Amino acid sequence: MIIAAMPAYNEEQFIAKTVLGAQKYVDTVLIVDDGSSDATIEIAEALGARVIRHETNKGYGGGALQTIFSAAEDQDADILIILDADGQHNPDDIPKFLNAFKSGECDLVIGSRFLDNAKDSIPGYRKVGMKVLDKATNLAASSNMPGVSDSQSGFRAYNKKAIKAIAPSLSGNGMSAGSEILLHASEEDLQICEVPVHVRYDLEETSSENPVKHGLMVLYNIIGFISFKRPPLWFFGLPPGTILTTGGFAVGLYVLGELHRYGIFHYIMGILSILAMIFGMLLFTSGLILNSIVRLINANE
Repeated sequence: MIIAAMPAYNEEQFIAKTVLGAQKYVDTVLIVDDGSSDATIEIAEALGARVIRHETNKGYGGGALQTIFSAAEDQDADILIILDADGQHNPDDIPKFLNAFKSGECDLVIGSRFLDNAKDSIPGYRKVGMKVLDKATNLAASSNMPGVSDSQSGFRAYNKKAIKAIAPSLSGNGMSAGSEILLHASEEDLQICEVPVHVRYDLEETSSENPVKHGLMVLYNIIGFISFKRPPLWFFGLPPGTILTTGGFAVGLYVLGELHRYGIFHYIMGILSILAMIFGMLLFTSGLILNSIVRLINANE
């Protein structure tokens, strides 16, 4: 049983093309209509898709994804493929996901926009934001998860094991669900793979979410997840402490170099350099001590 599922909100313009494209490769197309006011439902049902309707808009992670995973469990799906209904994702990429599962080495397959030069079509400002969120997600994940090149991709596929592991973990944190799912997948030792996909950015009104606001909210939620899963002083001590100490040292070298070459001493930069190194070393030392204490506690349990 292979299901292609799509969250949809006022997608009457592209829903027909996406449903028909997905039907070529799957057994069932599932549309979770998140309170649409246009003809999305009528078009999807006319084309033979199964439609689950939310009377009010519950959001992506807070409603649509939870409904999709619950429905996949109820239908005992072997593979669940989730893609957007707004025309950005190409249903003809679905065979790439299905082929990835044939090796038996993948539980969750991500459609990455950063493989096979697909990134060339991504607007520059989006690339920067995506890579920041990728770094944060990979940092937050357990060490067994390979570095993921596109943590924010909504084009993904899950096998039965992944469906059962992810379904209970969805907390409804809106658009940060993409990172949240990967973090839970790493904790469940799910094998994560990636396949190249191309996403269209030449379509109008494909998202009602401001990309900057969205990115900041995702980053905020990732940091919250890290602070919950790891000792806060360790996480907020070691990395910032290292950055401050290194940066202060580099500025200090620059100040000394200017003094040696030109006899000019930059007082403000020199003071900031000393303060940065002191504060950075305090953070680093505190984080290191706390990390050692936690390790000793865990070893004695």
